[in-house]
Amino acid sequence: MRGGTAPCDDPGRRTHGHGGAGGGRDRGTAALTAAGPGEGPMNDCRRFWSARRVPAGLTALVLLGALGLLLYDIVSARTGHPVMEWRHWLAEQLATRPLHDGWIVGIAVALIVIGAWMVALALTPGLRGLLPMGDDDNDAHAIRAGIDRTAVRLVLRDRAMAVPGVRAVRVDVGRRRIRARAQAHFRDLDEVRADLLTALGDGIRQLGLARRPVLSVRVRRPAR
Repeated sequence: MRGGTAPCDDPGRRTHGHGGAGGGRDRGTAALTAAGPGEGPMNDCRRFWSARRVPAGLTALVLLGALGLLLYDIVSARTGHPVMEWRHWLAEQLATRPLHDGWIVGIAVALIVIGAWMVALALTPGLRGLLPMGDDDNDAHAIRAGIDRTAVRLVLRDRAMAVPGVRAVRVDVGRRRIRARAQAHFRDLDEVRADLLTALGDGIRQLGLARRPVLSVRVRRPAR
């Protein structure tokens, strides 16, 4: 759990559907999509930021080693000792190799990629597997909580398997959308779909997610 700043908005629920085959067919399908109450701009609820300890630690170690080696060589040269061989080699390479040399271009591209990667790490929150949970009060200093997407998937899968007629189900949890794909071996497909939508919708509400994802439910007959 981490300290939060502001609770997320929770607009009204909107539901819309698109038709599918009826339950009379042996291998029919039915689908329904529901937009949850938390559907809205992503800046309504703030995600958790990763500490980036490993990249920061590796960068600090590399810079510390390079600067330490350079400082040691400078001090050694100032005190009358010969310059280290790597400085002579580096100066010779920079003086003799043209800018279009393969090694120069390769090193430049590698440095650009590493720099872009570090900028992306600095500007993105990370922790994509952690979904922020909502806050019921308006306290700006309230404690915020988060739940792992794997845990959400397991909870919703158990709820879906408890629906009568569901033989198997697969639940995919994203940051903006939750998709449930179920197989029903008896009952009308539309009835199973409606029960799944209710069960999963209640499960998502009880999880208390700060930004409720869009729920997509599809039901079909198992292949013979």
